[in-house]
Amino acid sequence: MPYVFTNGIRLTYDRWGQGERVLLIMGSAAAGRVWTMHQTPALTRAGYQAVTFDNRGVPPSDVPPGKYSMADMVADTKGLIEALGAAPCRIVGFSLGGQIAQELAIHHPELVRCAVFIATTARSDTMRAAYRRAYRALAGSGVELPGEYEAAMTAAQMLSPASLNDDAVVSLWLDAFQHSSGKQAAQGQLWAENSDDRRAALRTVAAPCRVIAFSDDVVTPPHLCAEVASAIPDCDYVEIQDAGHFGCLEQPDEVNEAILGFLKRTD
Repeated sequence: MPYVFTNGIRLTYDRWGQGERVLLIMGSAAAGRVWTMHQTPALTRAGYQAVTFDNRGVPPSDVPPGKYSMADMVADTKGLIEALGAAPCRIVGFSLGGQIAQELAIHHPELVRCAVFIATTARSDTMRAAYRRAYRALAGSGVELPGEYEAAMTAAQMLSPASLNDDAVVSLWLDAFQHSSGKQAAQGQLWAENSDDRRAALRTVAAPCRVIAFSDDVVTPPHLCAEVASAIPDCDYVEIQDAGHFGCLEQPDEVNEAILGFLKRTD
């Protein structure tokens, strides 16, 4: 895979199709190739060039030791955009990737033509903070959970009831989660967050934006996603039904329609 050196590390990336560039920023511990299941094919068919990459902590990008900060992740992405000569570019960010995209829009508006924030928030609440502390405690304990347990808990947190209650569908998900389970990948990313409320800062964002939320998301619930849309002056909000946090994979056609509809509107 091609790579760039930025912010003291190597980031691997890939490009799909030709046309105006759309940078896709993945969420915690996930590889950029996750986008290639549904989103990059839709973007390339629509005439865009999709650029995916692996965040720090996700091989084959570098995996520096220690805890990563949001500033680390933002600086990495900023460096990639500059190294590719892609500014100002269209950005789509999911979960942690959406928070990175928010910070780029706030602090580096010259890099962002427009942005789609998927399943992401501007602040944490009591339950989401508890999730984060729990994941950090597990990472620090050195305990490796049995694959069957980890798969079931991941499904319960990341999928919608529409998937969980469909035996054929959830069996496939459980099998996939169990085969990918084991020692938590990209543990350093667990500390990459903004500890403060970013809604006031988001009011300075000038780029047109869209927030996509998932109706059954317990990780980044719709009411917190809607706060992001309300804070940004030029931003709308789309909520997709029968989807949990992994809505990009559960309801890909609806997600792709929401992304492409926004991109075409901002041409």
